[in-house]
Amino acid sequence: MRKGYTRQPQADQPGPQVRNYITPGGLQRLKDEHHFLLTKDRPAVVEVVAWAAGNGDRSENADYQYGKRRLRQIDSRIRFLSKRIEAAEVVDPEAPRSGQRAERVFFGATVRYENAAGEERVVSIVGVDEVDLDRNHISWQSPLGRALMKAAAGDQITLHAPRGAEKLIVVDVRYERIAVEPFKEPPGSVASAKETER
Repeated sequence: MRKGYTRQPQADQPGPQVRNYITPGGLQRLKDEHHFLLTKDRPAVVEVVAWAAGNGDRSENADYQYGKRRLRQIDSRIRFLSKRIEAAEVVDPEAPRSGQRAERVFFGATVRYENAAGEERVVSIVGVDEVDLDRNHISWQSPLGRALMKAAAGDQITLHAPRGAEKLIVVDVRYERIAVEPFKEPPGSVASAKETER
């Protein structure tokens, strides 16, 4: 899965909680990763660290040093995911809409548009944690996502991109299920290796 450029919010810094708009599938993926890290990956790494600590000198013990570094990474990711899940504001694209909420582009819309050359493209507007360029899922905070917001079929918009301004025409706006790739256990994780040993 290719990820688009998304800035990871500074979740550890104080300040107002930023709303984390997300689809139901995206929230489930965050929860699944959080659960995996807490119940499988972290306990497996703790077990390796405990074993490595019993092998003597820790200053030259690669298993111990790697394990401790990996634990810090896991704990940091768990904290980040906890804050993103806590701040989540679920928006279901399949929820019934009426009036302008059904005709204009808002979070969760699937939009077909064309550029000046007449080439058409379809994108779905999702949360920053769900960006997947292989599936044409773009963030509502991306330049294209912001340019499309509140547009309706037939509207001409201007995309301000690094390569210059580009005129786009919105062809179609619809609200339907957005399939988010589910969380999969990473094949190289310590937890996966322990499962294979059994």
